[in-house]
Amino acid sequence: MLHAHLSPGPLPSRMQLTKDGKLKHFLTIEGLPPLLLEEILDRAEQFVTLPNKQQKKAPLLRGKTVMNLFFENSTRTRVTFEIAAQRLGADVTNLDIRTSSASKGETLLDTVRNLEAMNADMFVVRHEHAGAAHFIARYCAPHISVLNAGDGRHSHPTQAMLDMFTIRQKKGSFQPLKVAIVGDVLHSRVARSQIHALTTLATGEVRVVAPKTLVPAGIEKMGVNVFHHMEEGIEDVDVVIMLRLQRERMQTALLPSEREFFKLYGLTEERLQLAKPDAIVMHPGPINRGVEIDSRVADGMQSVILEQVTNGIAVRMAVMSMIMGSQGGAA
Repeated sequence: MLHAHLSPGPLPSRMQLTKDGKLKHFLTIEGLPPLLLEEILDRAEQFVTLPNKQQKKAPLLRGKTVMNLFFENSTRTRVTFEIAAQRLGADVTNLDIRTSSASKGETLLDTVRNLEAMNADMFVVRHEHAGAAHFIARYCAPHISVLNAGDGRHSHPTQAMLDMFTIRQKKGSFQPLKVAIVGDVLHSRVARSQIHALTTLATGEVRVVAPKTLVPAGIEKMGVNVFHHMEEGIEDVDVVIMLRLQRERMQTALLPSEREFFKLYGLTEERLQLAKPDAIVMHPGPINRGVEIDSRVADGMQSVILEQVTNGIAVRMAVMSMIMGSQGGAA
């Protein structure tokens, strides 16, 4: 459905922003100014306690229609976007691509045009091909905003921002922190977005820890330090972010076995002791227990994995409200 020429390529930040610098689309963190990322985090603070209040909704998007276009399965991400939109008072439609005409050969642009005719205001797009959300943003009607919910190996900006929110919630300022991102960096859209967010927010040190076969060439240019030994890579860090092993995106056998990967790079209680005593453990999910992380660590006192899920709703509410605000639809 998508062709090679639709890859995102260099994305000027102005494509995501209105003329006055507000968020029009949210496609990638790359190129966005630090103040805008901080605004997302500050806005999320306002929403994170909403479920505990008597009034559980903030109807900033009443009368708006959000369409979830998930061309790739991800129940948890889709549900959190759906809850976020509903708490903002929007009408939400989930398009099941497997039963839609898109699965019968309709082009992506045809699908978009038909959905535009249904008076959509926002598309939340998840697609296996890098650049799908960018393509839709480039060719959709001017009044529609596009939010990237993950495209191929390229980007997953709201996941990175909910991770940033969780880190700030637990650690405060980013500047003094050492953060280690561990695992399958090569195939991870989450890792790329995390690196852009962490460096944009002036994090003290960002480390990538992985076998050589799972590290993209030239990743040092993104402002990270690369380690190939787990023990060295997580020593004295404040935050350990474990990545899911992206088996479905591997083209060749880049690992001898999952058991060998866990032996060399799995996060165990013993390895975690190398990090700072108050280090937090994160994982974008879903977790492969015994592959990336030991269950005792995933369920342990230093784990904030379930808090990441909770914070994801608040962060997605923040992004949606800011985007709709730039369209004149929110306060």
